[in-house]
Amino acid sequence: MSTAQQDKTLSQLNRIRGQVDGVIKMYEDERLCVDIVRQLMAVRSSLSRVARDVLTSEASRCTHSRKIEELDEILKEALKL
Repeated sequence: MSTAQQDKTLSQLNRIRGQVDGVIKMYEDERLCVDIVRQLMAVRSSLSRVARDVLTSEASRCTHSRKIEELDEILKEALKL
């Protein structure tokens, strides 16, 4: 993974951490269930986006370096999710 991609991924993960902290605070403050669930759905969507980006980056790296066996293993593992 390139340094730029790593920086982008870390930035996204830190933003997600902030979202999760916000959900915890909402729960502690006994906010409405629908508001909490809405935020949880946003966190889930963000995590899915990061997972897709990481997988795409790894697939590209493996393809460029002709490590097809490694790519096959990555895809098999990802599809278990």
